[in-house]
Amino acid sequence: MGTYTAVKNRILYLCNEKRMTINNLATLSAIPPSSLKNILYGKSRNPGIVTIKMICDGFGITLAEFFDTPEFNALEQEIK
Repeated sequence: MGTYTAVKNRILYLCNEKRMTINNLATLSAIPPSSLKNILYGKSRNPGIVTIKMICDGFGITLAEFFDTPEFNALEQEIK
């Protein structure tokens, strides 16, 4: 699994866990819904850390909580 897929899956998992729609997350994160959907559907495959921080704020979690998962911990180095 690549980094992009891990980010996308984490966002979708947290939306499901918190019973939140993508549009609701966009509102709480102060991100346009189209930008969030671009991340989720592959049009924007490299969201910046500020965008991810805003998404975390929308979820009410820290960046550490967002990235502290087995999927992120198992990611291989991107540049070899």
